[in-house]
Amino acid sequence: MLTVDFRRLRLRAGDRLLDLGCGGGRHAFEAHRRGAHTVAFDRNGGDAKDAAAMLAAMRLSREAPTGALGTAVNGDALTLPFADGAFDRVIAAEVLEHLPADDAAMAELARVLRPGGTLAVTVPRWFPERVCWALAEEYHAPHVPDGHVRIYRRSQLAWLVTAAGLRPTGSHHAHALHTPYWWLKCALGLDRPDRWPVRTYHRFLLWDITRKPWFTGAVDRVLNPVLGKSLVVYAEKP
Repeated sequence: MLTVDFRRLRLRAGDRLLDLGCGGGRHAFEAHRRGAHTVAFDRNGGDAKDAAAMLAAMRLSREAPTGALGTAVNGDALTLPFADGAFDRVIAAEVLEHLPADDAAMAELARVLRPGGTLAVTVPRWFPERVCWALAEEYHAPHVPDGHVRIYRRSQLAWLVTAAGLRPTGSHHAHALHTPYWWLKCALGLDRPDRWPVRTYHRFLLWDITRKPWFTGAVDRVLNPVLGKSLVVYAEKP
């Protein structure tokens, strides 16, 4: 399930791409499949290790073009271990809302992006996120590991990108069909995924992701401007 539109990111085979906060690796794997030299980066050592194993498996199975390199790095988003301008493309998907020092993280992303390179950053959209905060205190409680510490409006995220020296080039929303799932989960208990409505809707989402029927895709696209769970902003480094 991709949140970033790789066409708008202008990703090409041979590009050097950083996927910051890679998590399960969905964007890193797709970039590698498209021939990018990919670095999956996460502060969770287990996620980084799993991403490295998957990137290696992709090469062995020839799911990635010959010559495309892929690796994973465990580290801190505030002190990236890369040289200035090391990457042509940078993705930070659903990361900034977890970081108290989001401005410092954005500055690091801008630093490692080469002049003329492009960035895509995604965060939870204001309205769906505000509902989640209202329904479940533990969703954003300070003591919860990896909890959400802020909610962004589009203007705030654009300002953050601009303050780091990047030029916003566009935006969109994604994953409208996922918004009801998170509302249900927050309303019925984040620690109770076994509740029938949550479990049933989760099965529907898995079916949609694996089968990709045209009609659910059409519904998602129609609802995204109103109900999209994620906000995606694209930017370029002058």
